[in-house]
Amino acid sequence: MRLEKKATVVSSSVATVLILLKLTVGILSGSIAVLASAIDSLLDLTVSLFNYFALHNAEKHPDDKFHFGRAKLEPLAAVIEGTIISLSALFILYEAISKIVHPKAMQHMNESITVMVASFVITGFLVFFLSYVAKKTGNMVIKADALHYKTDIFSNGAVLFALVAIQYTGEYLIDPILGIAIAFYMIYSAIPIVKEGVLMLLDVALPKEDIEKIEEILKNEKEITTYHYLQTREAGSHIFISYHLVFNVSISLYDAHLISDRIEAKIKALFPDKKVHILTHMDPYDDSDINEEEEEW
Repeated sequence: MRLEKKATVVSSSVATVLILLKLTVGILSGSIAVLASAIDSLLDLTVSLFNYFALHNAEKHPDDKFHFGRAKLEPLAAVIEGTIISLSALFILYEAISKIVHPKAMQHMNESITVMVASFVITGFLVFFLSYVAKKTGNMVIKADALHYKTDIFSNGAVLFALVAIQYTGEYLIDPILGIAIAFYMIYSAIPIVKEGVLMLLDVALPKEDIEKIEEILKNEKEITTYHYLQTREAGSHIFISYHLVFNVSISLYDAHLISDRIEAKIKALFPDKKVHILTHMDPYDDSDINEEEEEW
């Protein structure tokens, strides 16, 4: 099992434990804050299960229906998760404003505080693990999942702080004010995840520095005359690159293939943690001008 899939299994298991813990104590204590946190954990479980489904299907090999595989499920999952985070933030914002307009007293504070301390610690360990997996694999889905649970750390911490402060001060406005701050932070954090996922779905090119590295390899290859039509795109953990190499008209097809294979190996070495797919067009002369005229038509 891939490390990314193991991470989704771990996050799903943790979310399940937190749901059972918070629901039980929340119902027994009657704490609205803890019950709201339980609903948030239920959302976390739904997202983690969806991420597992996305990663499981994204790694399937190409078939008759999906000739290029299902790699775009990863950015699609990231967009969905970022959207869910934003919607959750809007719900929290709504609840916070409602509490300001209609303040409610809270009961059974000790039980609620105990649950939130446990949730804060467990979620902290989970974020550390997911961040490690995201950094090691560069996977967008795990990166979004880590962000999701990182926002939970802030929300759990804020709820915990609010509960303790309310218990000692009796000031119930602390809870909704912190809720508003968390909501804006969640939206701010979700925007880059959604943006990156949407751009990947639209086949955005690789970053400029990566393209420059590819061009450097092509320019330094003495066995080709020139190159043109360098195109790149990324889909999850897959990178797709295509270009035209111009050879001397007298070169044999065998030698041209050997040179092309050598160039492809150099380019793939630039992305050791990615699955790189390269399409090489071997031209006997520079046909870029001719093809540009045809595209204009």
